[in-house]
Amino acid sequence: MSPEHATDSALPDPVPAIPAIPVHSAKPPKACANCGAPMHGPYCYACGQPEKGMIRHLASVMADVADTIFNVDSRIFRSLLPLYFRPGYLTIEYFAGRRTRYVTPFRLFFFLCIISFFAIQINLNLEGSNIRLVGGGNTGDVDTAPTIEEVQKRMQAGIDGLTKARGTPGTQVVSKQLDRAEEQIRKAADKRIKFLTEKQAAIAKGQTPPTDPEEEDTVLRFDDVPWDPVANPIHIGWLPAFANAKLNDMGVHASANLKAAKKDPGQAIARLFSVLPQTLFVLMPLFAVLLKIMYLFKRRLYMEHLMVALHSHAFIFMSLLLLAIVQWLIEWAATGLPVLVPPLDLVRAAIWTWLPVYLLLMQKKVYRQGWFFTTFKFSVIGICYVVILGFGLAGAAIFSLTL
Repeated sequence: MSPEHATDSALPDPVPAIPAIPVHSAKPPKACANCGAPMHGPYCYACGQPEKGMIRHLASVMADVADTIFNVDSRIFRSLLPLYFRPGYLTIEYFAGRRTRYVTPFRLFFFLCIISFFAIQINLNLEGSNIRLVGGGNTGDVDTAPTIEEVQKRMQAGIDGLTKARGTPGTQVVSKQLDRAEEQIRKAADKRIKFLTEKQAAIAKGQTPPTDPEEEDTVLRFDDVPWDPVANPIHIGWLPAFANAKLNDMGVHASANLKAAKKDPGQAIARLFSVLPQTLFVLMPLFAVLLKIMYLFKRRLYMEHLMVALHSHAFIFMSLLLLAIVQWLIEWAATGLPVLVPPLDLVRAAIWTWLPVYLLLMQKKVYRQGWFFTTFKFSVIGICYVVILGFGLAGAAIFSLTL
């Protein structure tokens, strides 16, 4: 066999060629609805418009909204335990640049703010609903009775309602509230009978009857004269007419809400809580300003102090949430397992104790100063912020009356 033949026979068989896929069979990319450029992802590379719009299934839209606001994923669970049990840890991690594994400070603050206030609202509504079981026996009904006979009638109706409520299944937990409600009804009835007796005596003698305390406590005054939207309206000279009209309209709402608050204080509390989140959002930067002033020589950026403020308030909201949960457990245990009530009371006391201790330890770890200066600055900041918070809540309470 010749060398040429040997070489040719040693060569491997040729690999069959793979047929090329026709170009026209590939699906062309979707064009951007805004500029017409081909889309190669969820966003257009040319104009930046997202592929998703609002014209789609509602469930998909709400899922995106929930993800944007709360971003509830595994990071929330990695953030809650360090937030509550490791003072300053999340803040120090954020300053060090290790941010991906945890929820951002603002989202954590916002999430716990919403959840805690929702829990508190439910707690208030549950407590208030127990008292409203008396039907027509609220103290406000007694306070507005026009005659002594009507006072006695309404008082008895209220006491009968309380007696019936005590026998209702599931109300054993609020027996103390029902006892306080009965005591309030009796005191209100005695006060109303005393006023009506003095009024009848004054009329019999031809004297001016005393002012009804129910009206006196809720009347608004302008220029030291009882306010009236027609007879004595609010009028401030340097304000335009529409502003004065708005003030009088707010006065009408405030007068009605004051009277309603006397009959049902729970409504006033719920109204206050409805504006409290906005109040805390406004006060949040002020707390960071206090930190900036007290740690001026640390030369930290204002945003660093804001992160400390966000984590501090997120911890406070988490504490309020835990307190609401413990309160529910205490009420539940009081009906079936009273032996659990003392330990739950200790847990509640521990939560209240941990609240200031945590904030002090957090300030110590983040700013790294000695105990003397940390305690001094913590006390000054605490006093100033309590004063600011008091003014904020007072303004929120006044504003809530006008709603």
